[in-house]
Amino acid sequence: MSQETKSERSRAAILEAALQLFSEHGYRGTSIREIADAAGLSTGNLYHHFPDKETLFRTLLDHYWEAIESPEFPFNKALAEGAFPHDLEKLARAAEASVRQYRRHVALIYVDVVEFQGDHIRKFYLGMADRFATFLNTRFPNNTFSQEFTPGVEPPTALMLVSRVFLHYFAVEILFGVPDQLGMNTPMAIKEMSEVFRKGFLSPAQKKKA
Repeated sequence: MSQETKSERSRAAILEAALQLFSEHGYRGTSIREIADAAGLSTGNLYHHFPDKETLFRTLLDHYWEAIESPEFPFNKALAEGAFPHDLEKLARAAEASVRQYRRHVALIYVDVVEFQGDHIRKFYLGMADRFATFLNTRFPNNTFSQEFTPGVEPPTALMLVSRVFLHYFAVEILFGVPDQLGMNTPMAIKEMSEVFRKGFLSPAQKKKA
């Protein structure tokens, strides 16, 4: 085995150990020694790859941001397959798959909020609107499907709202262990939320008053 391959494996082992420990015990609840032990390496070897614990934490979040931008991310695949705006149930299932696949990374977002006041994730979320707008402009040039929305509703805003609701719903269910949080099973909750997005919750008469 070449030195380069050994180095890559060591780095991967460190990141895997750190991801598991940070997601389970938080940032301050995890020491460099514990990460090195879990990776089967010395602390000296760990410091050879990462200068400090925060760099490790930030690298893991960066990996998640890269995954979110990837066409292979389940939510992105559903978008590319045309789930928005009509097949919202498919988009919800993709949100569930995304959270399940990246459960430990999603947990790091909450760690960052609690222990760093969101310092590491703020920039990512500040750029979210632009990323959704870029996606829609690429898939639907010249805003070609805006006529499918209620007047005054911008497609990027609708997509952001749908994504946030579905992803948060499954974060609560999967990370926090809260099933049936809307008082109904998940398939029914997905159907109900999708109908609210499609139809709104005001009657036609009330919509006219609004």
